[in-house]
Amino acid sequence: MFHGTANQVWAGIAGMALIDDDESDGLDLPRDYGVDDIPVVLQDRGFLTNGQMPYNPGMQARMMGMIGNFPLVNGVIAPYLDVTTSLVRLRILNGSNASIYQLQFSDGREFSQIASDGGLLVAPARMTQLQLAPGERAEIVVDVTGGKTFRLVNNPAARGGMMGGAPAFSFLEIRPAATLAPTTPLPATLANLPAPDITAVKRVRKFELQMGMMGSSFRINGREMKMDVVNEVVKVGEAEIWEISSNGMLPHPFHVHNTQYRVLSRNGRPPAPNEAGLKDTVVVNPGEVVRILVRFDTYTDAERPYMYHCHILEHEDGGMMGQFTVV
Repeated sequence: MFHGTANQVWAGIAGMALIDDDESDGLDLPRDYGVDDIPVVLQDRGFLTNGQMPYNPGMQARMMGMIGNFPLVNGVIAPYLDVTTSLVRLRILNGSNASIYQLQFSDGREFSQIASDGGLLVAPARMTQLQLAPGERAEIVVDVTGGKTFRLVNNPAARGGMMGGAPAFSFLEIRPAATLAPTTPLPATLANLPAPDITAVKRVRKFELQMGMMGSSFRINGREMKMDVVNEVVKVGEAEIWEISSNGMLPHPFHVHNTQYRVLSRNGRPPAPNEAGLKDTVVVNPGEVVRILVRFDTYTDAERPYMYHCHILEHEDGGMMGQFTVV
C-alpha cells in the first residue's frame, strides 16, 4: 500500500495560516508582521543539477522517509532576514516529508518558546534547542542583540544518535541592524491553561506503531490503513487517554485530527515545559510510551471518519494510519 500524500507534499511549497485570538492579542508580544513577527516554514528537498526535484523513493527513503539535500525556508534556499527590533518572533512549521529537526542558533544563544501546535504555553519556556517533527509547529522569540549575524541551524548531532532526520545545515541567516528598536520583555504568563485532569477519563486506548524490516510494512496495532475500515469509535465530549508506543528503530510523530490534546507523560515522566501546552502532533521515540489526554467536542458523524497517523509521510502512505469516528 503506497498512496500519494508524500509525493504531493514533496512537489509543493507549504504555507501556514496565522490564527490569533483576543487572549493573544491582549499580550505584549512581537506582532508586526514581516518586521518582528515572521512565518518560517522549514522543508528540505532533493534537487538535481538541472533544478528538478523528482520524487523517486528507494527502499531507504520508504523506510526513513524522503529527505532532501537542500534546506528551504518559505520555499527559498539560503534566505536571510534583516531585523530592526531587539526581539523577533518566529512562527515555525516543519513542513518536510520526514525530517525531524533539532533546531538551535549557530552561536548557541537562548530563546523562548511561547506556543506549540495549538496555541500559547502557560509561560515562556527558555531553551537553546528545539526538536520539531513534521507537522509540528512552534513559536519562539529570540533576542537578537549583540551586533552579530547568526543563523538558525539544524544540528542532528544533538539528537543523540537517534535515527531519522536531515543532515546538518543552515536554514536562515539573521542579520541584526546596527541600531535596534527596543522591545518590551515577554510576559511571565502567557495563557490560562489548567493542568490536565484525568479524573473524568472514560477509557484508555493503546496504539502501537509498528514497522517491518527495512520498511517492508507500516502498521498501527497490527493493521495497515484501509479506506473502508473504521478502527475506533469515540464518544463526543468524553475524555480518554491514548497510550502510544513505538516498537521499531525510528521515531514517529503521531498526529490526531479534529482535536488538540495534552501530553501527560513520556515513559512515566512529565512532559517538558514546551510540550505541556496544546498539541496535535507528538514524537514517539523507539521503545517509548507516550500518554496523551484527548477529547473530541465537535463535528460528530457516524459515517465520515477522522484520522490518526504517523506524520512521516512515507510511513503514513505506507499504512501507518487509522480512522475513527466521533459519535
